[in-house]
Amino acid sequence: MSDIEHYTITLDERSRLVLPARLRRRLDLHPGDRLIIIVDAADGFRVVSAREQARRLRGLYRDLAPGRSLADELIAERREEARREDAR
Repeated sequence: MSDIEHYTITLDERSRLVLPARLRRRLDLHPGDRLIIIVDAADGFRVVSAREQARRLRGLYRDLAPGRSLADELIAERREEARREDAR
């Protein structure tokens, strides 16, 4: 069975999206919560809670050690590549 659910969202007269109560409960949304709309030209759009999106992004970067600088690592890699090029 699929985890996909479908909901009808209404655009009211003030151009606000009205989310059904069932959807708000499922996503644990409350007044004032922020949502992110991700637009995909091919598939339309998805609505995700900002809280959930932040959780996903933190998960992507969980392997980074505190204090680790990606910029410093990139510079070190570039210097090593340049050193190898000079050695040829």
